[in-house]
Amino acid sequence: MTEYLKAYMKTVAERLEKCASRSELDVILAEHKDKIAFMQHERIVHFLVTFMFAVILVIFLAVMLFTDNLMILILVTMITVLEAFYIKHYYFLENTVQKMYKVYDEILKKQRKIQ
Repeated sequence: MTEYLKAYMKTVAERLEKCASRSELDVILAEHKDKIAFMQHERIVHFLVTFMFAVILVIFLAVMLFTDNLMILILVTMITVLEAFYIKHYYFLENTVQKMYKVYDEILKKQRKIQ
C-alpha cells in the first residue's frame, strides 16, 4: 500500500502539472475523489485494527503483571512489535490522505484558473 500511494501521488502531481484543459482536470478530479474515498476507508480499517491490537496489548500486559509466565512476556513483546508497525503504517496513511486533500484543493484552484 505504501508504494502504491507514493506512486499515485507522484503520478497525480505530474498529470496536474501537465494538464491544461478543463475536461482533463475533470477526469483527474473524479479519479482523485475516488482514491481519497478508498484511502479514507483504508485509514479507518487500519485505525480499528491498530486500536484492537492496543486493547489486546493492554489486556496481556495486565495478565503479565499478575502471572509469572514467560510465554506471556514473549506474547506481549510480539504484540508490541506488531503494534509499532501498525502505528507506523497508520501514520503514513493519515499523512498521505491529508496530502491528498491538499492536492484536491490544488485541482479545484487550477479548475477556477482555467475558467
